[in-house]
Amino acid sequence: MPTFSQEEINLIFIYNGGVREWLIDDLKNMVSWLSEDEAELRKLADGVIDKLSAMTDHEFAGISKTLVPDFMKE
Repeated sequence: MPTFSQEEINLIFIYNGGVREWLIDDLKNMVSWLSEDEAELRKLADGVIDKLSAMTDHEFAGISKTLVPDFMKE
């Protein structure tokens, strides 16, 4: 199972809708709007997309709660 850097976790946190496929779609959509001078963000997002694509939904569900904190907990 892939591991994620802190920068990748931050990106997941911003775009995570709770479903792996939705996250991949949201990241692909975001990448489509990036300009040429945003190459680092594009590379980061592409890496996250690759890692997420290599995972199953079950694997993502297992790590999703550890990647993104639940601010609703008291």
